[in-house]
Amino acid sequence: MKLQPLTPDELGQLVEIAERSIHQAVLGRQWHPDPIAYSARLRQPGAVFVTLRQHHRLRGCVGTLTATEPLVMAVADRAKAAAFDDPRFPGVRLGDLADLEVSVSVLSAPEPMAVNGVDELVAAIRPGVDGVVIEADRHHATFLPAVWDDLPHPQEFVDALWRKAGMTPGTWPDHAVASRYTAQHS
Repeated sequence: MKLQPLTPDELGQLVEIAERSIHQAVLGRQWHPDPIAYSARLRQPGAVFVTLRQHHRLRGCVGTLTATEPLVMAVADRAKAAAFDDPRFPGVRLGDLADLEVSVSVLSAPEPMAVNGVDELVAAIRPGVDGVVIEADRHHATFLPAVWDDLPHPQEFVDALWRKAGMTPGTWPDHAVASRYTAQHS
């Protein structure tokens, strides 16, 4: 089933869920939203990423590319993971909450791209629109469409994605597969 576009109000509710999940976790409490309390569209399975920023700098980002659980549940879980399980950052503390900016990206299903090299990928991606996934043997990484804000040039975007995946920019490993997706962003 294809996820229907969400309204600004529904995206706002997802941010509220993420913020509540983080706040409760910081206080040492478990909290899970009751899906029945939300609209049918927020109960649909959805792929999401929750991004945390503090003083406009990345503070955590965790998500999933597959839609396996209701959006409200996925957002609550990924928010807590972004706050405590992103290995790049220490866990969020109570004193961090006042300056924490929370955003939620609801992803479309990834679609394979018919590309066979870095130059073809760079030419095929849509700046500001596409999130990109690269998979090559044990290497894999994704960049959300929001990353275009920091890396606006396609070659720069792809090179940074390659570094994130642990690959050498400009190379195209055997069996490499690229996919793209879009996102609704709060």
